[in-house]
Amino acid sequence: MTNTIAVAFGLFLLTALAVDVLFFGTGHVLFLSKKLFELIEWLAFWR
Repeated sequence: MTNTIAVAFGLFLLTALAVDVLFFGTGHVLFLSKKLFELIEWLAFWR
């Protein structure tokens, strides 16, 4: 992955997150971040 693609992908993710928060509130983001944390802990178990 080149730097240009990485920056574009990062900007896309930040824009998508901002749109989600503006239109739907922070409930979705909080739920997904909790689930991501649980997934990381579960994956660390299998290491």
